[in-house]
Amino acid sequence: MVEVVNAVGSGFFDREFDLSVVAGDLGSIANFDPDNYPGMYIRFSEDSPLVTVYRTGKYIVTGADSVDGLHEFNEKLIGLFCDNGIIERNDVEWFEVQNLVCTTSFDKDLNLSALAIGLGLEQTEYEPEQFPGLVYRNPSLDSVILIFSTGKAVITGSSDLDEVEAASDHLVDELARLQLN
Repeated sequence: MVEVVNAVGSGFFDREFDLSVVAGDLGSIANFDPDNYPGMYIRFSEDSPLVTVYRTGKYIVTGADSVDGLHEFNEKLIGLFCDNGIIERNDVEWFEVQNLVCTTSFDKDLNLSALAIGLGLEQTEYEPEQFPGLVYRNPSLDSVILIFSTGKAVITGSSDLDEVEAASDHLVDELARLQLN
């Protein structure tokens, strides 16, 4: 079973911002330090997703735990900006999912050296002295899978949950074929 642990999205407001003014309007939930970083950070609470807003109107939302949660949080952000007179609803040009970071487990320890050979050296990277996991890139999918000897895996690089699940299913099939599952 695949679990989303971080959904990342980006959007664009059709207007430029004076981030110092916007941060002042939003109060304690906004942090803008142009000497440190050119974007303004917004966090509604300690455990909510983080928004980074740029002068150009582009913004990025990170840290949602589902695609639906990402869209709900985006609506909350738009509501906040509208309620404070920062934008009008028609200033929202677009918002889309950019990347999903998901986890899964194959419930079995894996021999990563054997797995690298079985999956094909051209599709894998395994250098245990550099990184403890095997990096698997299926050429027919955008996703990248980081596989660990514990049988746990991280799947990232796709904005489509169906593709993430297809990548996981493909790996389960490969493990069965290689008799490593």
